Amino acid sequence: MEIWDAYNENLEKIGIDLIRGERIPEGMYHLAAEVIVKHIEGDYLLMTRDPSKEAYPGYETLGTCGAVLKGENGYEGALRELREESGIYATTLTPLNQYISKEQRRIYVSYYTEVDCDKDSITLQEGETVAYRWISLEEVLDFLKSDLCIPSQRLRLQAYFESIR
Repeated sequence: MEIWDAYNENLEKIGIDLIRGERIPEGMYHLAAEVIVKHIEGDYLLMTRDPSKEAYPGYETLGTCGAVLKGENGYEGALRELREESGIYATTLTPLNQYISKEQRRIYVSYYTEVDCDKDSITLQEGETVAYRWISLEEVLDFLKSDLCIPSQRLRLQAYFESIR
């Protein structure tokens, strides 16, 4: 059983536990952290979600993303998700933005990290990720417009990538 802290719209913990799979009450949110990964050579990490995932099976995502567990903050959750889903051990994350999805009752906190690792050293997390590839900034912009991009990720990240074009 996965337990999350409940938050209000101001990103404040409200002292209530949420359980993955159970309905989240109106006005409460759980936290999800994503990390956009740029290699020092300029390419971005694109991961393919496991086809058995309930939400968006087989879709691709920029970097990694997952629920922040009870007791973690967004930064800690982002580091853990990055490590679990890709095998990357980042030392520094730069905050990008926050996005509230009222429909999903989720607050996304997005981070960025630049890595200098062997591009072939990515490890996949069983049940979460099944493939990866590195793509250029222009390919990222095309990806964000494609049907393989999860719509909420497009909303969170398109402005950022357009601004660094």
